[in-house]
Amino acid sequence: MAAGPKRLSERVLVLNQSYEPISVCGVQKAIILIFLSKAEIVVEDHDRKIRSVRSMWPFPSVIRLHAYIRLPYIKIELSRKNILRRDGHRCTYCGSTAPPLTIDHVYPRSRGGQDTWENLVCACVRCNNRKGNRTPEEAGLTMHQPPRKPSHVMFIQHIEGSVKEQWKPFLFM
Repeated sequence: MAAGPKRLSERVLVLNQSYEPISVCGVQKAIILIFLSKAEIVVEDHDRKIRSVRSMWPFPSVIRLHAYIRLPYIKIELSRKNILRRDGHRCTYCGSTAPPLTIDHVYPRSRGGQDTWENLVCACVRCNNRKGNRTPEEAGLTMHQPPRKPSHVMFIQHIEGSVKEQWKPFLFM
């Protein structure tokens, strides 16, 4: 199957020289990096090829840069939207995805709880009201997973909508 204009807009995972994911780009940009010898194909889509009149090349899915790119520290802003995104728009206590979802302080603000990644979770209104001004243990609630500060890798899935199966080993999924 040849790569047409739509196929060249598909997404490719870009890895740093150390194999850590740094971004996502289009197939066209990936091909340019490969032809300029700035990157190599790590994982290709074996079902598809990129063709010209005389040549045929593999269709990239994951590429790795030849030179290490020193990235500035990527700070993810602590916001309601990012907390909901981190928790997958799912209540930490009961797993419900029914709106409206709220933000809950695991350790209540009235007891000195801070606005931090490790203290804020997504909760449905029912669980948030049930918990009230108590800790989850005092309210008899259990968290499906403890809250933690996300990395920029976690948000690649949210940017893309879904992660290709070939990307999962590089995104630690």
